Amino acid sequence: MELDLDLIRALQANTSAIERRAATLPGRRSVKKEFQAAWLLRAVTMIDLTTLSGDDTKGRVRRLCAKAANPIRPEILKAMDMSPVTVGAVCVYHDMIETAVQALQGTGIPVAAVSTGFPAGLSPFKLRVAEISESVKAGAGEIDIVISRRHVLTGNWQALYDEMRTFREACGEAHVKAILATGELGTLRNVARASWVCMMAGADFIKTSTGKESVNATLPVSLVMTRAIRAYHETTGYRVGYKPAGGISKAKDAVTYLTLIKDELGDRWLNPDLFRFGASSLMGDIERQLEHFATGRYSAAYRHAIG
Repeated sequence: MELDLDLIRALQANTSAIERRAATLPGRRSVKKEFQAAWLLRAVTMIDLTTLSGDDTKGRVRRLCAKAANPIRPEILKAMDMSPVTVGAVCVYHDMIETAVQALQGTGIPVAAVSTGFPAGLSPFKLRVAEISESVKAGAGEIDIVISRRHVLTGNWQALYDEMRTFREACGEAHVKAILATGELGTLRNVARASWVCMMAGADFIKTSTGKESVNATLPVSLVMTRAIRAYHETTGYRVGYKPAGGISKAKDAVTYLTLIKDELGDRWLNPDLFRFGASSLMGDIERQLEHFATGRYSAAYRHAIG
């Protein structure tokens, strides 16, 4: 849709009220036993297993893809009388797209690529756009772009809109996730406004963080972003997805985020086409909790390491 600057400038955020509401979220729902196991299995299907390290190798990416296709050990699923599940996507740098696509062939799991000068987004604009095109050409079905934070910090909403619109067009048929790097945006009001601008410009998902900032996904930020998504849907009829990334490593945290989504957006968003976790370390703790549910005991954490 076209950029509505009057709407953007009218957006506000009551920080104290948002923080009070967010503080109540971990205790709002008590999910135990088989219900907790069901929520955790659902969370697995929404994880973007990710490796974004300078020392990534093809072998590491192949191992990650193998885990993505079989994230929960068969004996645990058998004890729970559950069918196999897969994760939402595998996320890599451009250089590893081909390896991931080959390793995931036949699984139906998409490859997501970080792009546009990730994580800072400060490379020349033409190169950022070209990087998207090259990643789509290489087989990435999802592109995680980073916005220019300076546009938000200076209130240059037109520049942010134009940037996001260009990225959207470069993605073609690939889904685009707009990373706001919320820990660097200064205020919750800026988070709300940036969320709306990116959605107006065609983002399929809005995402909290690169995972490289000092502050990543938080409940107050998630509350602001999910309410922006809800208001956008009420205004346009279009559903935008949400991805909290960074800092979510425990199964209990996953349940908290899922209850937030259920409360604020409804059951339709509790599916991988509209919700993802950017948190690979989360996978290990979920598998440990499911093993405890199925067998009554915990295994050593190293058994669930990925990579």
